Amino acid sequence: MGLKWTDSREIGEALYDAYPDTDPKTVRFTDMHQWICDLEEFDDEPQASNEKILEAILLVWLDEAE
Repeated sequence: MGLKWTDSREIGEALYDAYPDTDPKTVRFTDMHQWICDLEEFDDEPQASNEKILEAILLVWLDEAE
């Protein structure tokens, strides 16, 4: 079972693991959206995301990066 947009914690952790040297504060939502869609374990419709979902994922990624 792959990751869905509602799995913000797991996606944020996966981004941290995939991009350990990237400062999440410098990432544009358009880039982050693409990186999420490119995650091997991601299995959801790319169009199903929205700004609120991306913000939730970013907050998890920021928390992991601290």
